[in-house]
Amino acid sequence: MRTTDQRESVRMALDTLRTNKVRSGLTILGIVIGVMTVITISSVINGLNGSISNLVASFGTNVLWIFRFPVIGVRPTAEMLARKQMTYEDMEEIAKLPHVVAASASLQYTNYQFNAGSVIAKWGTRKVDNVSLDGDTASTAEVYDRILTEGRYFTQMDQDSAADVTVIGSDLREGLFGPVDPLGKEVIIDGRTFTVVGVLDKQKTAFGGGKNPADSYAYFPISTFRKLHPEILDYWLSAKFDDQKNKGLVEDEIRELLRRRRKVRNSAEDNFSIFGSDSITRLWTQITGSLFLLMFGLSAVGLMVGGVGVMNIMLVSVTERTREIGVRKAIGATRGVILMQFTLEAIVLCAVGGAIGIVVGSGVAMIARFFISATVSPIWVAVAFICSCGIGLIFGIYPAYKAANLNPIEALRYE
Repeated sequence: MRTTDQRESVRMALDTLRTNKVRSGLTILGIVIGVMTVITISSVINGLNGSISNLVASFGTNVLWIFRFPVIGVRPTAEMLARKQMTYEDMEEIAKLPHVVAASASLQYTNYQFNAGSVIAKWGTRKVDNVSLDGDTASTAEVYDRILTEGRYFTQMDQDSAADVTVIGSDLREGLFGPVDPLGKEVIIDGRTFTVVGVLDKQKTAFGGGKNPADSYAYFPISTFRKLHPEILDYWLSAKFDDQKNKGLVEDEIRELLRRRRKVRNSAEDNFSIFGSDSITRLWTQITGSLFLLMFGLSAVGLMVGGVGVMNIMLVSVTERTREIGVRKAIGATRGVILMQFTLEAIVLCAVGGAIGIVVGSGVAMIARFFISATVSPIWVAVAFICSCGIGLIFGIYPAYKAANLNPIEALRYE
């Protein structure tokens, strides 16, 4: 009997939707918007989380970075900017530590304000603007497991002799050479001629789309870079260690070494910073936490508006069907049956709105994939649908309670 009543309630709810299409559509519009917001934002966050994870993995989970101040998620203070710079000799000493597999030092010439280069590269009649320059030690390829699509990385011999050779990024290679083999070709970069010996594979991006500025870099042996820009001495050090379980030990060893080399007093704080790829993950977690609060706020407003609309249409439905309720009570329908009927009708209304919101939100997420990483999460689809049904239950209780408590005699007299 109960199953029959439930089916009848669902049928009546669907009849209400079909009979009053415009009114029902406007009623569940808030539910649709709320669920669509949940699906869209959760899909973008889910996709970006995957991109960030891939990006972090490309940096290497067993790599530590050392710089004179933290650069991830921190605005440098005047004291930090005035700190003594790291040195090439610091890198050499770090490389001698027992658990360090390889260490490297880098110097860069780029426009940090606009995250773009400011140098012109030429080959024949072709020219590429906004090129950044990077001076590295030969060990950099080992530290970051760099993959080349063509040629080779520069060697220790190139570094020792300050050879005029360069390894270029994939975008720079495409802009200068197109289909032409670049190996052995001479290019003019920053007014000096260099021989191309290798091409790096395309770098991953943080958001799954667009270009990575690193693909427009020209990489040189660090001694060669010094010939181009001897004024740049702000070294960025990297250390690759042997095992993740030794990360804390390696950090302590590097900290102790650098405090001694930089003559930091026992009572003073470090005048340098050691951080790893997990710093990016922590920063991203903070950002996604804010995005989650935004998603929750927007969806909550939509769902509340939709819930009020559902309550309104259910109250109207109770008024319109007062005589029908009286007839049902007269032939034996209990308060529980009437209560269940109208509650189920409200839940079905919201479930239909939730289903439409899921379809629309998934469609928006699929379109967003052409511009940014987005992956529809089955978990969030289920959460959104359950929440929409919950809204129907919460806002449908009062109209259902009102219907269940109608006096059957007065209801039969209602016109």
